[in-house]
Amino acid sequence: MTTTTRAAICYGAEKPFSIEDVTLDDPREDEVLVRIHACGICHTDMAARDSQIPTPLPMVLGHEGAGVVEKVGAAITHVKPGDRVIMSFNSCGHCPSCAIDRPTYCYNFVPENWTGKRADGSATAHQDGGDVNANFFGQSSFAAHALAHARNVVKVPESAAAIPLATLAPLGCGLMTGAGAVLRSMNVRAGMPIAVFGSGAVGLAAVMAAKIAGANPIIAVDVHDNRLALAREMGATHSINGRTQDSVEEIRRISPQGLAYAFDTTGLKSIIEQAFGLLLPLGVLGLVGASGPAEMLSFNESSLMGGGKRVIGILGGDSDLQTFLPELIEHHLAGRFPHERLIRTFPFSQINEAFHAGESGEVVKPVLVMED
Repeated sequence: MTTTTRAAICYGAEKPFSIEDVTLDDPREDEVLVRIHACGICHTDMAARDSQIPTPLPMVLGHEGAGVVEKVGAAITHVKPGDRVIMSFNSCGHCPSCAIDRPTYCYNFVPENWTGKRADGSATAHQDGGDVNANFFGQSSFAAHALAHARNVVKVPESAAAIPLATLAPLGCGLMTGAGAVLRSMNVRAGMPIAVFGSGAVGLAAVMAAKIAGANPIIAVDVHDNRLALAREMGATHSINGRTQDSVEEIRRISPQGLAYAFDTTGLKSIIEQAFGLLLPLGVLGLVGASGPAEMLSFNESSLMGGGKRVIGILGGDSDLQTFLPELIEHHLAGRFPHERLIRTFPFSQINEAFHAGESGEVVKPVLVMED
């Protein structure tokens, strides 16, 4: 049997999202049908809307979904109907990256997540006798129901039974990326200095994770005083307004020797290159900000080689979903990852207002809550 549901269809940057009826396929043997309770709005959703990533439009977006399992395919064993779950990106499970539990770098990431179809080219969603582009990040969770996959559905542990799904939903991408970058990708060491450039959801997750890791000092850099104040509440020991202060000079004042870690969420060439210049020997510069496709960076080779420094691109915080998302939930339960303070919820019907609130900076992490 198919499932008829309501989904927000994106027609492009110049048009509002339109909530319409669509029909989802019954789950295949390795698929899961989830009734969505909440879905975070991420910068990647905005990038897809604006055709900055190669996703076909119109399309059902949304990739930070959380809900309750309604149906499972015959091969699904790790979740069952009635389980609360959170969702993230999909991966193939058999390429060299997946084989070493690095699914964010899946060789088949694009067909598994961005083509609007399943990896085999078949559609998951339909409308008026035609196909609808969906399967965004293996889910398309701007909807009352989503068809997901074995590899991108994670059961919420029983220890978190009291946490609302609207709180858990945004762990599936942006917050996972920032926290994973610190705890996994860069493997930040206790007592070592780190600067985080950009205090949006990803940057603030990195600040919280840096505190968990025991980094010191933890320096937040942004151009909005309200976000810098929040960064200090989340664990930053120092904050710098890059609009009114010389960030390089201030970082050198705070940490005269330099930085062991620099984490950029801005994608701005000038900031990235300045951050590299601040690295100590064996320093790591982690990049998650999406620069323009033609943008090039310049580093001094002697400094890079002679200092044993590393510049690393980071996707999804190098996260293995089935282990890292439960780890983040446990940090939240222990009070070490208070990401609920970044969230403002919006009814699903107000998806356009929620996008505006996120883009304007009014809200750090908008989360849609699906109405009955």
